[in-house]
Amino acid sequence: MEADELLVLVAGGDQKAFEELYGLVSGPVFGLVRRVVRDPAQSEEVSQEVLLELWRSAGRFDPGRGSALSWILTLAHRRAVDRVRSARAAGEREQREARRSHHPAFDHVTEEVEAGLEREWVRRCLDRLTALQRQSVTLAYYEGYTYREVAERLSLPLGTVKTRMRDGLTRLRECLGGVA
Repeated sequence: MEADELLVLVAGGDQKAFEELYGLVSGPVFGLVRRVVRDPAQSEEVSQEVLLELWRSAGRFDPGRGSALSWILTLAHRRAVDRVRSARAAGEREQREARRSHHPAFDHVTEEVEAGLEREWVRRCLDRLTALQRQSVTLAYYEGYTYREVAERLSLPLGTVKTRMRDGLTRLRECLGGVA
C-alpha cells in the first residue's frame, strides 16, 4: 500500500497500517529532521514526536491538498524548525541571564586594597632589617638574582651572603607573623 492509503487507515485507528506507514516514512522523516536539527539525539526525539503526532492527527490529512508523504514531511519540517528555534531561544536566554547575573569571581577593589596593605606590611618589615640584610634580600627576591650573583654584585663571599639572607628571612618571617 502507498502512504496515502495507509494514512487514511491510520486515521481510522488501524495500528497495523500505522506500523506499515511508520516503516515507509520514518527514514525520510529522520533524514529531513536531521538536516534541519543537525544533532543526532535531538533529531531522533523530533522524529519520534512527528511520528507520534502522525498517529494522533492522521484524521487531519486531506488527500485533496497533496500527498501523504508531503504532508508528513511538512509536519516534520515544522517540528524540526520549532526545535531549532526553541533551542536557539533557550541559548539566548541563558546567555542574557549569564551576562545579567555575571559577578566576578572576586572583588577587584578588595583584592587591590589587600595587596596594597600586604605590600606596605612587607615594606615595614624590610625596614626593620639591617641595611646589609635588606640589600641582600632585595637583590635576591625583588630583582631576581641568585645568591651567587648577589655575592658578586656586593663583592662579598657567598657564605656571607647566605648568612645575611638566612638571618634577614628569619626576621621577615617573625615580623610577618610566620606567614612568609
